[in-house]
Amino acid sequence: MMNRRDFSRTIGLGMVAAAASRGARAATPAQPPARNVVFVHGLFADGSCWTEVIERLQAKGLNCTSVQNPLTSLPDAVAAARRVLDRQDGPTVFVGHSFSGMILTEAGDHPNVASLVYVAARAPDAGEDYAALAKTYPTPPATAGIVFDGDEGRLSREAFLRDFAGDLPADKAEVLYAVQQPFMKALLTGKTTRAAWRSKPSFYAVSTQDRTINPELQRFMAKRMNAKTIEIEASHLSLISQPDIVAKLILDAAGQA
Repeated sequence: MMNRRDFSRTIGLGMVAAAASRGARAATPAQPPARNVVFVHGLFADGSCWTEVIERLQAKGLNCTSVQNPLTSLPDAVAAARRVLDRQDGPTVFVGHSFSGMILTEAGDHPNVASLVYVAARAPDAGEDYAALAKTYPTPPATAGIVFDGDEGRLSREAFLRDFAGDLPADKAEVLYAVQQPFMKALLTGKTTRAAWRSKPSFYAVSTQDRTINPELQRFMAKRMNAKTIEIEASHLSLISQPDIVAKLILDAAGQA
């Protein structure tokens, strides 16, 4: 097991590499405005969780697609996202929430991806043990609410309403709880093999009232990737409770703010 000194050294080396990559990124010519947006959802959700944001972007003329993350394993999830990215006809903003930041980090090197938008999302480095990183911060309350039926996991009703969707109207949160998709334990064991944020312009929306991913961890990951960062006074589900702000960040990432 990595001790704190070794972990700090690993993080320090990662910061040095990130600084070098930022210098290379600064020399990259500006991309043309993106007309496509591909979304990926995380745990305890499905592709419809992006509906509020999608309707706002469609009103601006953007082509939007929400991937149905199979929630079985990281390779399966990455493959599902790559198939959708393959179908895009030009520069694309790749957007992920929560766990799906793993997918952005792994699949975001796709040639159609112009920029990455992380919404209260995991953002590991290549080969990094995200669980070990998360343990260096206080454990968020939602973690205790994960229940398993064999290898299939989900969030309990109490934890979903209080810790996952805490700033949503109760009736809306109940509907989202009813349609949450279970995930397989194998999904949590995957590690990224690359870090697309080292070479692609990155944006991050921190949820300041998040009880699912520690907000300080979010801030650390956003700073490490040199992302353009905003903070939203919201639960883990800012994409639903604050869709105007999230849509504006995506428009910025698309070069259409």
